[in-house]
Amino acid sequence: MRHILVVKDEAAIADTLLYALKADGHTTHWALLGRDALDYLATASVDLIVLDVGLPDQSGFEVCKQLRRTSEVPVMFLTARAAEVDRIIGLEIGADDYVVKPFSPREVAVRVRAILKRSVVSRKGITENRVADATHPARAEPEFLVDAERALIRYRGTSLALTPHEFQILACLLRRPEQVFTHDQLLEAAGISTQAGYARNVDAHVKDLRTKLRAIHAHRDPIRTHRGFSYSYQPDA
Repeated sequence: MRHILVVKDEAAIADTLLYALKADGHTTHWALLGRDALDYLATASVDLIVLDVGLPDQSGFEVCKQLRRTSEVPVMFLTARAAEVDRIIGLEIGADDYVVKPFSPREVAVRVRAILKRSVVSRKGITENRVADATHPARAEPEFLVDAERALIRYRGTSLALTPHEFQILACLLRRPEQVFTHDQLLEAAGISTQAGYARNVDAHVKDLRTKLRAIHAHRDPIRTHRGFSYSYQPDA
């Protein structure tokens, strides 16, 4: 059983969402305003947040930004704002999904279930929270260390300042060294829509990841590009 926070100012829509989520086995809490949601999160633990963009007191984008300063709890935006720029903003600031009206409560419940499943995999999928570096057994620390619980990755002893999507993409690559991942696979790992037009989001995230990795080691690129496919992690030789 998971606890879901729904932040929505339209009571009728909130009621249908709460009903669908409860029918799927979750407990729920409803917040009308962004400030109400942040106040609730200061004292309560939730497993996922369904967040409207157009709240009466402040933008859902701003709520998400404030939340991401202290928490990696999954966020699903639910909104009437369908413009591509809004989708990109929502995903870039750390949302795990972006659902546009019209939608069915059951669809939202299924998407919530999928995000929660990915969240569990992210926390448990890396054995002992590290990526083994078998090619360098004498190193005091492997090339990469992954702390899935805190969504942190260390590279050559230095912590990386990553966005939630960057963390998910890099962690996905590190779990399967040398395996080639398609754009759709990495989009799914990061919780980004696999609809046409979103593939370039992966390229943008990988570009930013490479910039951060090269700032630590300028002469090595552990992420290999595969033309026509996507990317893979290549352990240090």
